[in-house]
Amino acid sequence: MIEARHTVKAFGQGDHIVRALDDVSITINKGEFFTLLGPSGCGKTTLLRLIAGFEMPTAGHILLDGVDITDLPPNRRPVNTVFQSYALFPHLTVAQNIGFGLEMQGRPRAEVAKTTAEMLALVKLEPMANRKTSQLSGGQQQRVALARALAPKPKVLLLDEPLSALDLKLRKEMQVELKRLQQETGITFVFVTHDQEEALTMSDRIGVMSAGKLQQVGSPKDIYTRPVNRFVASFIGETNFLPATPVAGGLQLGCGAVVEGLTTAKPSVTLTIRPEQIRITPADDAGAIPATVTSLVYFGTDTHCHMALSDGAEVVVRVQSPASGEAGVRTGDSVGLRFQPAAAQVLED
Repeated sequence: MIEARHTVKAFGQGDHIVRALDDVSITINKGEFFTLLGPSGCGKTTLLRLIAGFEMPTAGHILLDGVDITDLPPNRRPVNTVFQSYALFPHLTVAQNIGFGLEMQGRPRAEVAKTTAEMLALVKLEPMANRKTSQLSGGQQQRVALARALAPKPKVLLLDEPLSALDLKLRKEMQVELKRLQQETGITFVFVTHDQEEALTMSDRIGVMSAGKLQQVGSPKDIYTRPVNRFVASFIGETNFLPATPVAGGLQLGCGAVVEGLTTAKPSVTLTIRPEQIRITPADDAGAIPATVTSLVYFGTDTHCHMALSDGAEVVVRVQSPASGEAGVRTGDSVGLRFQPAAAQVLED
């Protein structure tokens, strides 16, 4: 549905040029929920604005459904955008806000009324059709903004961090709601966020960006379990980084333990292993990696156990909190650590 080909967007002149996008090529499939994920300043919103037509690329092309739209103005693109600020009209009712775009397009009054009713039902706001938007909660206003953007039936809906202003509980509810809306409408959603949880829970695929470049594209599971570099591994969830060197039979950690079955042609690499993939065993467990518990952080559903290996390397282990609330270990305990070699990822950059 969307293709960016060798897209560059530069700001400034001479020695002060900043490349917000640096030769980005990406393909977004029809009918998928695609998320652009990355920290502030990585270029994700710039790419969204190029798709919308609010910015023009310095170089490269933007195609939509096979048609080059690089030079088309925003009003001639079959695309709608939901912004972080919902930009609703406070003097209009919910129904009037939803139908406003259709009226501006000169659609027949009967069509506007029919589509508005359909959108109200889709976002479950029928009882509030005649309320002013200033009388709604943040989550309800978000739904109105979504309904208004979906009413013209765009081929693509662009969402620029639309949940960031909501509280945690409402944000989680809206994550489920957004995914439902995308599945029911079948419209291609392109979602921009810096929140890893949002990206993992809603997306069919994720594009991770950093410093104007696309680092990795894949399913949430691929991105989480098989990151291609250190940036992706560290940005998506929590992980442990352990320096390692190749030896006969595997990779040796700084503490001397050997992780069998992993190989590399590099003289040194970094192993990344997620906290939930590590098991805590007794200190006298033969073959386990010796460690000392340095601190425990309780998160309700689980506890993060911070460990120190003999070489000073830090490791975090996530264990499910039992009913008693105790993690089974105490600060200062000597323990052993185990993980399956297949759970570790070798990073060579």
